Amino acid sequence: MGSAQLRFQAFLQRPGFVGDLLGRLEAQTGVQRDYLAAGAIAFLGLYLMFGYGASLLCNLIGFVYPAYVSIKAIESSTKDDDTTWLTYWVVYGLFSVAEFFSDTFLYWFPFYYAGKCLFLLWCMAPVSWNGSQVLYRNVIRPWFLKHHQTVDSVLSDLGGRAAHVASTVSREASKEAMRTALRTED
Repeated sequence: MGSAQLRFQAFLQRPGFVGDLLGRLEAQTGVQRDYLAAGAIAFLGLYLMFGYGASLLCNLIGFVYPAYVSIKAIESSTKDDDTTWLTYWVVYGLFSVAEFFSDTFLYWFPFYYAGKCLFLLWCMAPVSWNGSQVLYRNVIRPWFLKHHQTVDSVLSDLGGRAAHVASTVSREASKEAMRTALRTED
């Protein structure tokens, strides 16, 4: 038996939501939890390829579990899990923005949602080489380090301009209110 298969079986035996659910189903049906899990994965894969609402299902997979463990990470006392899930959300956000601009073309590819779901699962996988870590270290971080001073400068300039515009609008609104008050007194 391969090590991946042994880890998969160990995961299915672990106490927790998945292990407990599979344990109850195994007790009720008499079907081994390995087969139940494989059947659920196969059904999910086929649904992502051919089912109605595959987009919603894919987005739920990419959001619900990471949101849950992110909240747990916030509530924990360690910093490592916070960093892990912040990295996931940065990659997820960039992927969502890229997907927004390319969705017209991507949806024409067969099995797009199955591929997207696999990508998101890779990004949240509990291994050191998961997609979030790989993409962050090799793409996002180098780009950020190269361009962050320019972006900070532009944002600072925009912030200053926005404050100036807000001040000007507020000042003009006050003047107009005074003029209106003076006209109503006459």
